[in-house]
Amino acid sequence: MKQARILYVEDDLTLSFVTRDNLERAGYIIDSCDDGIAAYEKIANGKYDLFILDVMLPKIDGYTLARKIREKDEAVPILFLSAKSTPDDKIYGLQLGADDYITKPFSIEELILKIEIFLKRSTIDPSRMQKESVFKIGNFSFSHTGLQLTSGSENHSLTHREAELLAYLCLNAGSILKRDDILNKVWGNDHFFSSRSLDVFISRLRKLLKSDPAVKIENIHNIGYRLMISR
Repeated sequence: MKQARILYVEDDLTLSFVTRDNLERAGYIIDSCDDGIAAYEKIANGKYDLFILDVMLPKIDGYTLARKIREKDEAVPILFLSAKSTPDDKIYGLQLGADDYITKPFSIEELILKIEIFLKRSTIDPSRMQKESVFKIGNFSFSHTGLQLTSGSENHSLTHREAELLAYLCLNAGSILKRDDILNKVWGNDHFFSSRSLDVFISRLRKLLKSDPAVKIENIHNIGYRLMISR
C-alpha cells in the first residue's frame, strides 16, 4: 500500500519536530516547512495526499494557503492545527474548504486518528456503500468513492467530508435525520466536531447542488436535515 505523503506547515520548530517524528513513526512521509512562502512553493510544485496547516504562520497565513490548495485541488484533505480556538476561527477554516480543525494543545493519537479517517475515505457502513457507490440526485450523478458530483458539463470534486455527508443524506433521502445522528455516522465519536460546524458543510453542499431546483437539503427546525428530490 502506498505511503501517504503529507505536507505539515508549523512555525513552532519544537512542536514541528515532535509531531513530524511521531507521524513518520506512524508510517507517513512528511514534508515540513515553517513559513507560508516555503509552503506555497511546495503546494505549487508537489503532490500531497493530505495537508496539515497552522493558521498563524509567517509571510503567508494558513487560511490563505488553504485557499491556494483548493484552487489547485478541490478534494485533497486539509486539516487545520492551530492555537486559534474560538468557534468563529473554526467555522472560518471550514468555510474555506478544510475538512477539520484541531485546536492546540492536541494529542498525537487524535491527529493520527483524523489522518487515518481521511485517508481511509469512508466512515459509513461499507456493505451499504458497496451497493450504492454511485447515486442519482436529480440531474446530478454522485460518485461517493470517486468524490465527484456531475451534471452535464458541470463537474465538482468533493472533499472527503462533503462526500461522506452527501452519501449519508442520499442513503436516507426523504427521511428526517437528526443532527446528532449525522454527526455520529459521518464524524464518528468525535466530541470536537460541533453542530454549528455541520451547518457549514450543509451550506457547502447546497451551493454545489443549487443548479437543480428539484434537489433541496431542507432544514428541519431544532431537529436536523432532510434531502428531498422532487423528480
